[in-house]
Amino acid sequence: MALTLSTGSGFWNPVVWLIAIAFVLLVVYLLWRQGEAGYNRGSAQVKPFISGNPEPAKKAVQMPASNLYWGFTEALSGYYARVIPAHTGIVTDYLLWVLWVTAVLFLLVVIT
Repeated sequence: MALTLSTGSGFWNPVVWLIAIAFVLLVVYLLWRQGEAGYNRGSAQVKPFISGNPEPAKKAVQMPASNLYWGFTEALSGYYARVIPAHTGIVTDYLLWVLWVTAVLFLLVVIT
C-alpha cells in the first residue's frame, strides 16, 4: 500500500488509524446514546443519597488536609524537620540542587 510507512519494527498506516479512531468514536457515541435521557443537571438528581437523612452542613463534612495526612507527616517528622529549613521557595536554589545531584551521579557513573 502506498500510504504505509515501513519501519524496522513494523508499519504505520494513517488510514488504518483514522478508521480505528472513527470506529472507537462510533462505539462511544452509541454508548452515550444509551444513557438516561431524563437526567437534569440542576435538580436534586445531582445531590448525594445519604439514606434519607437530611443533608449535613458543609462545615460538618469538611476534613482539613492536616487531619487527612497526619499519619504520613507524623511518621516522616524527622525528615521534615531537616528538609523544611532548606526550603526557600527560590527556583534558582532548586536548580542548584539539581546540578549538584547530577554532578555527583555523573561522578559515580564515571568512577564505576
